[in-house]
Amino acid sequence: MPVRFGWLRRGLHDRLWRSLRPDLSLVAASVTFFYCLFLFQGYQKLFRDSDAGWHIRTGEAILRTGVLPRTDPYSFTRAGQPWFAWEWGSDVIVGAIHRTLGLSGVALFYGTAIAAGVWLWFRLHWALAANFPIACAMAPLLLSTCNIHWLARPHVIGWLWVVAAVLYAERVKQVGVRQLLTIAAFTALWANMHASFFLAPVIALIYAGAGGRGPGARGWGWSALLAALAPLLNPYGYHLYTHVFHYLTDSELLSRIGEFQSFDFHAAGSGQIIATVILGIAGGALALTQGRIHHFVLAMLFSTMGLRSARALPLVALLLLPIANAGITRCLEASPWAQRFLRYSNRLRALDARMSGLAWAPVVLFACFALLRVPAIQAATGFPADQFPVAAYPHIPEGARLFAPDKFGGYLIYRSLAPGPRPEGTRPAPVKVFFDGRSDLYGAEFLKQYARMTQVRPGWREYWDSFGFTHALLPNDYSLIPALEQLGWRQVYRDGTATLLARSGT
Repeated sequence: MPVRFGWLRRGLHDRLWRSLRPDLSLVAASVTFFYCLFLFQGYQKLFRDSDAGWHIRTGEAILRTGVLPRTDPYSFTRAGQPWFAWEWGSDVIVGAIHRTLGLSGVALFYGTAIAAGVWLWFRLHWALAANFPIACAMAPLLLSTCNIHWLARPHVIGWLWVVAAVLYAERVKQVGVRQLLTIAAFTALWANMHASFFLAPVIALIYAGAGGRGPGARGWGWSALLAALAPLLNPYGYHLYTHVFHYLTDSELLSRIGEFQSFDFHAAGSGQIIATVILGIAGGALALTQGRIHHFVLAMLFSTMGLRSARALPLVALLLLPIANAGITRCLEASPWAQRFLRYSNRLRALDARMSGLAWAPVVLFACFALLRVPAIQAATGFPADQFPVAAYPHIPEGARLFAPDKFGGYLIYRSLAPGPRPEGTRPAPVKVFFDGRSDLYGAEFLKQYARMTQVRPGWREYWDSFGFTHALLPNDYSLIPALEQLGWRQVYRDGTATLLARSGT
């Protein structure tokens, strides 16, 4: 009995010390968390895309009513038309946080998600038996590539699902009933959080092909089937599948959405992103020569996605840098001159494996939230006034039929649906927007005509007149402003960010 208690005490002692000594992945995640929120100024820059606004208000509406929106509640151009709130689960989480903690809480949540992605990224390195110092050297490439899409939007949560899916596939060699149930629950939840759930059966099929003809391959084959069917457990059923499919295959629509275009590799500061893509492709080539066909297929799939769409570049960094590290490590293992470096690296990894430090995670979370509550930071938290019509908004008259670009749309939805009493002199009724970031709702033809109007190209006037606008709220550099002034529209308000125009006689 004393021996048994002694073993128990030693086990508790080891687990306690392990939880108090942070490992590399926790340190890197914590540094990323602080960097994202404060040095990167995430308390503002996470909101530089106004889609965050309608995501928050959608989540709050679901919590308030207990039902999902089935038709568009925000615009006058698509009012009453069917709308898929396909990220409703993420919206509910963010809506609940916003109701309790405001925009500071939303920034904290997405900062946590970004840090969790870094933590998972290092775990994927270790699952692939990759090299410790090389993983450290690759970390700046990860951050430089991902921060182009550090935004308070559900795609950041989607990154976590994708990395977790590959990490799970690497760790589970035999798929039994328990694993199948886990995969079914995982993918069903994924489908209600982000539209990237379609990648789950693709990943499972890739690992099924890697298993040869053994029982593991059959298990992954069943997992691919479950990963394709379990997402049917969503409020829209199979209609979600068809909607996502039509959206992602509508080349005319996607060609008009900036984040689905290829990244500008000539842009300033793009060198590290170029290095990430090159390493990802090279890692796939190494995997092929080393017989890891599943890693080669993953590398080709995600590098192709990243070259076609800037939105996929963070997934290139999150998935393919660990694969490249694993390929480089295997090359070093075959080289006699690298043995001393590998022995040193293995000792570092063995030391790191005895640590965890997860007990400090709540402390880091609380400390960063306390910093977000510092009055100067809290006052600056939210949608940047130099990018959105923060000061112009109160000057929009009640009942205005307002033209505003999609850049402003999400912010207008957020601002006009703020709950509680409104200050004296502000408009009591919510603003119905002309256009916002829900491109799947508006469609390719709408975007085509919208571009014609904003660029003042031939035929813009007829399309403009068809909407009967009474007011226009535009960024100051839009060529539409002088065009409208020539037609007799007058300035109602102007600041350093936006100009509000009213139609003659309004």
